[in-house]
Amino acid sequence: MFLVSLRHLHAFNAVAASGGIRRSSESLYRASSAVARSVAALEESLDAQLFERKGRGMLLTAAGDVVRKRADRIEAELHAVREEAVRLRDRNGAKVGGIEALLNERRLQAASLLAEVHHMPSVAHAMGVSQSAVSQAIARLEDMLGQPLFLRTAHGMVPTDAGRRWTESFDRVLAELRHIPEDIAALAGVVLGVVTIGALPLARSQLLPVAISSVLKRHPRLQIRSLESPYEELTASLLSGRIDFIVGAQRAGGGDAFESRSLFEDKAALVARAGHPLSKRARLTLDDLAGFPWCLSRSGTPLRESLVQFFERQGKQAPSPAVETGDLALLRGLLLSSDMLTVLSAHQLHHEVRTGQLVVLPFDMPGMERSIGVTTRKNAHLSPGAYALLAEIEAISHNWR
Repeated sequence: MFLVSLRHLHAFNAVAASGGIRRSSESLYRASSAVARSVAALEESLDAQLFERKGRGMLLTAAGDVVRKRADRIEAELHAVREEAVRLRDRNGAKVGGIEALLNERRLQAASLLAEVHHMPSVAHAMGVSQSAVSQAIARLEDMLGQPLFLRTAHGMVPTDAGRRWTESFDRVLAELRHIPEDIAALAGVVLGVVTIGALPLARSQLLPVAISSVLKRHPRLQIRSLESPYEELTASLLSGRIDFIVGAQRAGGGDAFESRSLFEDKAALVARAGHPLSKRARLTLDDLAGFPWCLSRSGTPLRESLVQFFERQGKQAPSPAVETGDLALLRGLLLSSDMLTVLSAHQLHHEVRTGQLVVLPFDMPGMERSIGVTTRKNAHLSPGAYALLAEIEAISHNWR
């Protein structure tokens, strides 16, 4: 994967801030010729002119302007890491180096991967380098920051508290680097790159397939990846920049790090197979449900908790499920082959209901509504591809309100 050089980007940003090569060379403590080579190398790697060379100085082009926005966010992340290291140094007297040691995208990538897999040989294999090179990269970062980033344990190389925070920052830096070529391509009307979505169950069956198919028709060079991990893992990946946004049922208590907006309200439905004994009734009561087996989501999930609260409001005990599962394929198979009941969004079983394999039973469940929405990291600047997919999701959702 191509990553923009952090060292070249740092030189570019200094030139953009000062308006000229000579003035920036003083702040960078580098020869003017070296700064000029860095800027030229960055322009060559991006195949874009970033400055207009004028008699009164270096003026940013449109491409230069989008690169600088990313560069500013990158430098803010790296300076925040160094500043925290300095504060920690005040406690233990460790030496903290300059920012230069952090201006190496391969070092940051090594630390990021090690925080994820906890195994140095696996990191070396993924990066196509020797284990010694990975070890040296980590050691160089630790030496500069004056703190250990990882601890050797029975479970592998595990990040320290500081290491976990700093590798999250490194992840965000790497995400910004990946988006720079995508931003420049978008100036020419080409949307490309990889968009990674955290896909919660309510979005997987209908909303995301329709939105993805539509956006790929217009932007065939775009690639979409979806992650179906537990919500807590998705929010951790969202915080680090590994994923662009999360789509699905919104949850309370996300904290100040995230922004959420609702797309539409979804109502849970009582679902069974076509031909189920209850499907012939014009209206159902709670007593009619007695005696039938249930297949429900696992205890503690938002939907299951809402169902328990619904029964409690009716003065009844919630059903004890014969099967607990979060697997939609297993749930579908059980419903089709038995008289089991489930409570689920009709959107999740849209195709089975549309083809007549399953039916929504005539049973009203007030208070079981859920808000379906999008969650992003606060102040995140997404890639053009991510914005294009978000726009498609919002357009489709508008018709479902």
